Amino acid sequence: MTAGNGEGARPGRLRWALLALLFVSTVINYLDRQALSILATTIQVDLSITDAAYAHIVQVFLFAYTVAYLLAGRITDWLGSRMALALFVAWWSVANLLTGLARSAFELGAARFALGLGEPGNYTVGSKVVSERFPAGERGLAFGIYTAGAMVGATLAPPLIGGVAMVYGWRSAFVVTGAAGLLWLGAWLWIHPREERAVKGPGVAQEGVLWRTLLRDRTLWLLVLSRAVADPVWYFYLFWFPKYLNDVRGMKLAAVASVAWVVYLAADVGSVGGGAISSWLVKRGIEPTRSRLIAMAGAAVIAPVGMFSAFHPALPLLFAIGSAVAFAHLVYQINISTLVVDLYPGRNIATIFGIIGAGSALGGMLSAQVVASLVSSGNFDRSFVLMAFLHPLAFGVAWLAVKLAPRSRLIADTVPLTHGTSSA
Repeated sequence: MTAGNGEGARPGRLRWALLALLFVSTVINYLDRQALSILATTIQVDLSITDAAYAHIVQVFLFAYTVAYLLAGRITDWLGSRMALALFVAWWSVANLLTGLARSAFELGAARFALGLGEPGNYTVGSKVVSERFPAGERGLAFGIYTAGAMVGATLAPPLIGGVAMVYGWRSAFVVTGAAGLLWLGAWLWIHPREERAVKGPGVAQEGVLWRTLLRDRTLWLLVLSRAVADPVWYFYLFWFPKYLNDVRGMKLAAVASVAWVVYLAADVGSVGGGAISSWLVKRGIEPTRSRLIAMAGAAVIAPVGMFSAFHPALPLLFAIGSAVAFAHLVYQINISTLVVDLYPGRNIATIFGIIGAGSALGGMLSAQVVASLVSSGNFDRSFVLMAFLHPLAFGVAWLAVKLAPRSRLIADTVPLTHGTSSA
């Protein structure tokens, strides 16, 4: 066996090497995703796209993203993480390249629809890798590290995307970021071990039993609802905050590119820090699910400060407020993601994660229409106020989900990992 296929690496090092590659793929994922919001005003002028049409393009992406989450989870469990992520990254990278070729709102929407079909796979694969290869005391940190790639991508996007667009034109930004994903594929296929034991496609009867069981699970539906309520806050800061800076606060593209990254840097801190906090609590002897809830409660207390953006504070204070909300959201997101793995250890984790991710995307898609309606009527301020109430509500739903979970599921995570590739 060769090291090139991952088998030659020491098991402890292999899981961290795979986590590092997931971190990089997540960076690329968010560069590809946020390129449109960074360049929204420029592209709207060039292609004569109205605010309403832009909102529809965002919704098209989120619709595809929602549906694809359900499929991506099953594909991940069937193919295993190695081949599944290779497929997903190749697909979304080509879709991003095609975005740079768009000549109309329809073509732009079609390219973003294709992007939405591929991007959820990054997170279903990530959940599977963390579930199989990391024990409870490391899972929060592992989720935090690879998810921090999203915030690094969001942090790099304003200066990188804006810089490339200003020098070479907006189309070049999509070509550069799309090509990066295709280059990443080689490293993933080289390092990831070939012999991963994937779940082969079950029979129709078995598949029906699985879906009936999942769809009757009240805890699962509450976790779906919690993500659907909380995640519109992140989608708002991802898709609309740069546009708010352009249109309401009068910041030019160069100014947004130079300072907007601060908000996403705070999210990086929340991602790694939020995961590290709950992992530390687990190692201190606190039950894994309770550790995640403690961190999520803190996030739900911080996030409502976002409503103060509605009072048009000075730009430094506005960025401080946005940074606090981004930090809190990522603490919440990392810990509810880890909570899912705590509650549902097993070979179908990617499918379960896909269902919950679909709830997240559905919440984002529905909120996009609400925000678009507020923005079109000149009520950006009300959007900030609306977002301030979502995390406390989402936390209440997540708390109820844990209370309704069977006790056997809550203690399952304390058993040492011995199956499959989890020792890696």
